[in-house]
Amino acid sequence: MTPRATYRFQFHKDFTFSDAEALVPYLAELGISHLYASPITTARDGSTHGYDVVDPTAINPELGGEPAFRSLVAALRSQGLGIIIDIVPNHMGVAGGGNHWWNDVLARGQASEHARVFDIDWRRKLVLPILGDPLPTALAQGDITLERDGDAWFVSAYGEHRFPIRPEDQVGLDASADVAALLDRQQYRLASWRTANDELNWRRFFTINELAGVRIEDPAVFEAAHALYFRLYAEGLIDGVRVDHVDGLTDPAGYCRQLRARLDSIARPTDAPAGPAYIVVEKILGPGEPLATDWGIDGTSGYDFMEEVAAVLHAPEGEAPLGALWEEISRRSAAFGPEELLARQDMLSWQFEGQLSGCVAAFAPLAEPLGFTAAMVRRAIERLLWVFPVYRTYGTGDAAPAIDEPIRTEARRRAARFVPPGEGPVIDAMLAWLAGNGPGESAQGADAVRRFQQLSAPIAAKAVEDTAFYRYGRLLSRNDVGFDAACFSMPIERFHAVAAARGKDFPGAMLATATHDHKRGEDVRARLAVLSEIPNVWRDHVATWERIVGDDGIDPADRYMLYQTLFGAWPEGLAPTDTAGLAAFAERVNAWQEKALREAKLRSSWEAPDQDYEASARDLVDRLLDPARSPEFLGDMASLVALAAPAAQANSLVQTALHYAVPGVPDLYQGTELFDLSLVDPDNRRPVDYDRVRAMLEGDASEKFALIRRLLALRRDHPALLAVGSYTPIRVTGSRAAHVLAFERRNGSARLVCAVALRCGAALQDGAALVPPADWWGDTALAIDGEAVAVAGLFERIPVYLGGSPQ
Repeated sequence: MTPRATYRFQFHKDFTFSDAEALVPYLAELGISHLYASPITTARDGSTHGYDVVDPTAINPELGGEPAFRSLVAALRSQGLGIIIDIVPNHMGVAGGGNHWWNDVLARGQASEHARVFDIDWRRKLVLPILGDPLPTALAQGDITLERDGDAWFVSAYGEHRFPIRPEDQVGLDASADVAALLDRQQYRLASWRTANDELNWRRFFTINELAGVRIEDPAVFEAAHALYFRLYAEGLIDGVRVDHVDGLTDPAGYCRQLRARLDSIARPTDAPAGPAYIVVEKILGPGEPLATDWGIDGTSGYDFMEEVAAVLHAPEGEAPLGALWEEISRRSAAFGPEELLARQDMLSWQFEGQLSGCVAAFAPLAEPLGFTAAMVRRAIERLLWVFPVYRTYGTGDAAPAIDEPIRTEARRRAARFVPPGEGPVIDAMLAWLAGNGPGESAQGADAVRRFQQLSAPIAAKAVEDTAFYRYGRLLSRNDVGFDAACFSMPIERFHAVAAARGKDFPGAMLATATHDHKRGEDVRARLAVLSEIPNVWRDHVATWERIVGDDGIDPADRYMLYQTLFGAWPEGLAPTDTAGLAAFAERVNAWQEKALREAKLRSSWEAPDQDYEASARDLVDRLLDPARSPEFLGDMASLVALAAPAAQANSLVQTALHYAVPGVPDLYQGTELFDLSLVDPDNRRPVDYDRVRAMLEGDASEKFALIRRLLALRRDHPALLAVGSYTPIRVTGSRAAHVLAFERRNGSARLVCAVALRCGAALQDGAALVPPADWWGDTALAIDGEAVAVAGLFERIPVYLGGSPQ
């Protein structure tokens, strides 16, 4: 049941199952095999993404509920299409009063039948950090009151938060009751939002207090939380799942194997597509980190491919000059390592104190017999988390997989420079426990290892993707979800190696180039990559803009990242005199900039926004994108966008060709069959102009759309060739060999030869051609079937060649 190609829809109240149903004929004609849906279970009212699930047992009524879902599936089946759904086993939404499981826990505490669902430390009352002030102040101000809903009383905070009251306290309760005394008897403690990082005694998703961690490792919880998915699969209504944030789970490997076994045990209707179920996981792989081959999954959801295909577009020659320019402007290091280290240290000390303390407390009893104090344990954990090379390891306390060993070795090497004198053995002991070796009761060791692994993953995510990526601006196309910003460019040989490995181990893995989480759209990254080929041209333009802007009070690093954003996301066809178009662009850029400044946590933050600095930053955007105030800047920016346009479009086409031709299952994120010049969410979730894309089926298609359709048709007409066919690099010779990536896919007598032109931006600055002239290629040739095939004859109009003899 492995898909040929998926199409991702983001469902919400303004894009429902019926909206998707109307597009099923379009998906079929385009060549898609499976719809790939964002979470369909009941989410918090008004959710725009669906990951804040409040009821995993029912389909979201805001999307149309189960009847509309069944209708959508029937439409898909009528066109021969399947459906994959996103599931969220790691956490549930607990804000807004809509989660009945959570509400029952608040009312009954450990006596609740749902208490085992959530990852709560019951040694203290459950802390609810929702108050704007300390509890005594909030009470004195009348911010907390008693209210009635039918026969039930509840606690109301600020008129928007509702909290249940213990059943025994409901008896005889009236509006005159003493609120403070009543609160003191509850299973929870209301607290200021500022206490969350330090005092929270339940696992949350990253730093989001509205999302509570789920103990999916509990067999009863696993069954309850997955009952709907198993029923839908048993009825033939879904064909597989994408597992959200698998690294947040206690035992990702065990979970995946359990999920595989459970789905494989389900009998499906005879008229449903045959199994096995398709299972992919959202997993961020660190540099060089392999994906375990024994989890029973088809692969990842594609962030790794997104990183690889972006990196191979970048010219390595641009690394030094762009790094030097970043250092000159920002006065920060051109290397990413120092930025990542500082961000990890910041996050660990600012936002994860509660989890860190819990982790220390779990390891301390294991360490005491060895003569290690709790303070030593804390320092060891801190230093390991400062430098941990991947999101997490996968030990269970009494064992660990072999692939974890080199990760522990690298962690020890990196941590050595930070270890206090004489405390190296504490690091060694910590790593031994992660490996399943060490003293202590099995359950105690397992809990300690779990806490470390469930802390290392959010530290990596928050520090790297949500902090350092907004501080570090050498070239923003190398800062995105799952990317290694320290790696500026990927050698062609390395791209071949990872593509072949994926074809061998995970031929059904998803391949993504855009997602609901990306920070910059695929064609923004493709355009920014051109700067790696023309760094001196870029430098000259930046100097012009700095002269125009002058000393405006904005940090030069923030200004420099703004320049990159304006260049990368400049809309198609936007003229430097289009006042209305520029104003609309400014609105989008300002939304990005506010998020960027707050995520960076240097000059503003979500917790304490610097309104004055943010206002100055908005004023800069508004001024630069106003034709009346900045005609020189706009003219110069537009000229650079035009100069880079051929190379940017060439990069987009190369990215597209690789996306659909290498081993794996290409996922087309909604709307990216058009040029994807989006910024971070919510910009990347804007409505798609489906009238425009459907019209492209009839003609007047862009080069990108036409190439997607051609490759999807190839996948449809020759499914085995691209699903299980071998991947073999083709040798390139000659003076421009570094500018060609070529490979062969073969299955029996069926064969596809694919070649793409790489990093040709310097040769595409004059005119509108998407490929360099024939004489530029000189003697460059592909070695095919023992013959030298001249490259100049392959790239006639676009930088993509598709040949061979598919049958």
